[in-house]
Amino acid sequence: MSKLVTLIGGSGFVGRYIARRMAKQGWRVRVAVRRPNEALFVRPYGAVGQVEPVGCNIRDDASVAAAFAGADVVVNCVGILAESGKNKFDDVQAEGAARVARLAAEAGVERLVHISAIGADAASPSEYARTKAEGEAAVFAHFPSATILRPSVIFGTEDEFFNRFGSMAAKSPILPLVGANTKFQPVYVEDVAVAAEQAILGNAEAGVYELGGPTAATFKEHMQTMLSVIQRRRMIVNVPFFAAGLMAFGLDLMKTLTFGLFSNPILTRDQVRNLRNDNVVSTDAKGFADLGITPKSLEAVLPSYMWCYRPSGQYAAIKNSAKNLRTDT
Repeated sequence: MSKLVTLIGGSGFVGRYIARRMAKQGWRVRVAVRRPNEALFVRPYGAVGQVEPVGCNIRDDASVAAAFAGADVVVNCVGILAESGKNKFDDVQAEGAARVARLAAEAGVERLVHISAIGADAASPSEYARTKAEGEAAVFAHFPSATILRPSVIFGTEDEFFNRFGSMAAKSPILPLVGANTKFQPVYVEDVAVAAEQAILGNAEAGVYELGGPTAATFKEHMQTMLSVIQRRRMIVNVPFFAAGLMAFGLDLMKTLTFGLFSNPILTRDQVRNLRNDNVVSTDAKGFADLGITPKSLEAVLPSYMWCYRPSGQYAAIKNSAKNLRTDT
């Protein structure tokens, strides 16, 4: 019988790419999510019955243990950028990661792959970064042979980074940025999935791998690249951290006063804290090269899905080509 991999959060942005790759490898894929009925789109990734969504809550021992039954490898893809409802940083990224590692060890799985993030730091003032680090420590405490992948900002068709700013640029003449001079090293989601695939197949040594694309540049420079791709000219405005902190405080306060009815999808104080620090691969870290992977560049991928934000959308290339036609007089 083919091997089984359980992907916690396998219907998310990164998880779905890992699920597709493992199905192509001939593995059975169990996509463990809170709402399996909303993850039915993963089934066509493989043959009938090869990829199946199942119910699982990372905050509950019993459901996590059930998701691990018979699994050869477990991959934890769960992470949140902002707290919402019962999904708190500590519960999901620290305690949740610890639960996954502990129960994976108890279930006797062969390998554990944990998706974390560059910037994980136990001493960070950011709860996001702190709980990421605490989760990593718990993973190694319970499963010392685990492989941890730390990607920088991830981009791809379903991303919430370039799509968000592309949408803003399509509607507004101004593009406000918090931390315009902060450096990022965006990494293509498919490349992250390939790294996870290598770890699942046992082709990666245990330890931490920091995953960044070929270009490390400032937030502003990446936005300039995006604007070039979507063929728009916009004024990029750097929002000072002091002003951003006040704005985020007001938005967080609104969330508190409305008892969560306003979820604050715009900007949180924790995000402002994170944006103060560069998000690039450390000079001494293991990375794509150690996995035999050459990451793709922004310029090679962005045009494949950002065309919808161009003034002429899907017809931009045709219109540009038409301008070169000779007109007989």
